[in-house]
Amino acid sequence: MRISKFAAPEIIFGWGALQQAGECCRRIGANNVFIVSDPGVVEAGWTEQVLVACQDSGLSYELFHHITANPKDYEIEEGVRRYRESECDAVLGIGGGSAMDAAKAIAIVATNGGTIHEFEGADKIKSPLPPLLMVPTTAGSGSEVSQFSVIIDCSRKIKMTIVSKSLVPDIAIIDPQTLVTKNADLTAETGMDVLTHAIEAYVSVAATPLTDVQAQNAISLVAKHLRASTASRTNREAKTAMSMASLQAGLAFSNAILGAVHAMAHALGGYLDMPHGKLNAILLPYVMEYNFLAAPERFMDIASLMGQNVNEMTTAEAARLSVRHVRQLASDIGIPTRLSDIGFTENLVSVMSKAASEDVCLITNPRDIETRDIEMIFRQAL
Repeated sequence: MRISKFAAPEIIFGWGALQQAGECCRRIGANNVFIVSDPGVVEAGWTEQVLVACQDSGLSYELFHHITANPKDYEIEEGVRRYRESECDAVLGIGGGSAMDAAKAIAIVATNGGTIHEFEGADKIKSPLPPLLMVPTTAGSGSEVSQFSVIIDCSRKIKMTIVSKSLVPDIAIIDPQTLVTKNADLTAETGMDVLTHAIEAYVSVAATPLTDVQAQNAISLVAKHLRASTASRTNREAKTAMSMASLQAGLAFSNAILGAVHAMAHALGGYLDMPHGKLNAILLPYVMEYNFLAAPERFMDIASLMGQNVNEMTTAEAARLSVRHVRQLASDIGIPTRLSDIGFTENLVSVMSKAASEDVCLITNPRDIETRDIEMIFRQAL
């Protein structure tokens, strides 16, 4: 077996865990916490609970909640300015992937200088970051446990992928109760993001036994519970299961990395500024069809993990069944089936394929993939 690493934060999981935010900040040495959120999470009341927890622990804080979906480079610049002016000594992100990725990016620039653009790619962070605590309010991005931050470069209209073990938070607090304020569309899109993380990590060339068990559990949980979670805001069992699936998929992809789905979704998301989970959900079955030749046994496992009986099937038949079942799940929860449904057109194929071909996520894709292959997948998905 090759040498591998598995990085993870301290994890606190359960209904009501949000109330521990202040004590956790104290434990990692914080006195004045820079809290990064977004307007939707503030409106839902979850940010206020964190503020109260910080106050109860005797902490000072600065709230910065001017983060949009798909965080932008200029938002990071403003956040860094606010962080420095307020003389904070720790960063807490609360929200979906956008707020948490922005919190990480602000921490990078605040302590390393320069602009966020200088850290695109892998292992560009040289100086230690302030203590990081992440609180997800979607099931979701997995950013609360991952070594990733994704930020839009507005001048190039692309998503910059930043990868570093320095970005693994010190503590992750996962409270499934935060999912009850999410509507069906957001629940569906973020849930398919979880499935994409788990599947891409499971078939990654960097997968290990430690990442496999996380990815396998996440795939099974999504298959069993995403429909119910999308159907009802108050289904406690489904919300808890999807929170766990998001956590485990995050641990898997943070360590095994991802693949072509994310590379292509990053390219599209930077240009079209659309929900990341929706893009992943549309692209996932098309990329699976391309990749299954490289790892048919793994795709057969995926079909089984999603509840399909593969005992009488060949490996190839079972691998193809996994693709069909992913399509059916996406259709059941209202995900569009084609990129043309969301405004993607033929004239964008070339430029989006070039952008995707430069994304760091392609390094661990199980099948060799070049720009012309990405163009083919984009056209199939039209």
